[in-house]
Amino acid sequence: MRTILNKTDRATLFRERLTTAMGETGLSRAALARATGVDRSTITQLLAKDETRMPGAHLVAACAEALEVSTDWLLGLSDRADRAADLLTATLTEAERASSADDKIFAWHKEAAGHKIRHVPATLPDMLKTNAVMEWEYAGTTNRSPGQAIAAATARLDWMRSTECDYEIAMPLHEVRNFAFGQGYYEGLSPAARREQLDWILAVHDQLYPTLRLFLYDAARVYSAPITVFGPKLAAIYLGRYYVAFRDRDRVRAVTRHFDWLVRESALAAREVPSILRQLRAAID
Repeated sequence: MRTILNKTDRATLFRERLTTAMGETGLSRAALARATGVDRSTITQLLAKDETRMPGAHLVAACAEALEVSTDWLLGLSDRADRAADLLTATLTEAERASSADDKIFAWHKEAAGHKIRHVPATLPDMLKTNAVMEWEYAGTTNRSPGQAIAAATARLDWMRSTECDYEIAMPLHEVRNFAFGQGYYEGLSPAARREQLDWILAVHDQLYPTLRLFLYDAARVYSAPITVFGPKLAAIYLGRYYVAFRDRDRVRAVTRHFDWLVRESALAAREVPSILRQLRAAID
């Protein structure tokens, strides 16, 4: 049975949850006032310890929207902070090799500006591929030209260079080895293209580290599907034809914890990756 709160207790709980949500989102009193269309003094009054009055429904709803929590949670009617719409929604986004998919992914990157982006690619990360590799890879596609793929990858790399985002990429060690030796997916790719590709990854890593960090994990011990976590607000899982994107807090945090687990279990830490890449580069015939 739900405990019925009296007026004073409900006001106290509202104040505590409002403070918690502001802390988690980093929203200041002035920023919340602007987002809700009230004076800063009104927000200060809501947070005052001796305040026993509850704000009107319109202001509660505005605060919930600005802080991306549910009004029920702010009012103590629910123990879940997530908005109902977020709990029920997992969007499917086309992931076919087409420019529209590129635009959507780039929009997600821009949305995460200022936050850490965590990425497990399906092959090598597109933004670190050379033109020669992308021309080889996309030559047989019908709905996306190599030129479109190169332009999208270049735009993302340029954005990463100019933004304040940290970018972490985790890949299975065997993927990099298969690439270096032209095995599996990379069979038929010339040694010259493979050497150039590893040289390019090393050059970009040297330029951007520690903003860009690469990790290599042992897929015999740990596994991950291709995923990207765009800061604290969105996580996407790559299915092949679609991305499944989540915005609710619990799922984003779960995918983030999964990525961080990959990093902790990595066979090679970020500082060690250039060494193995140089060894593989030297071994290409």
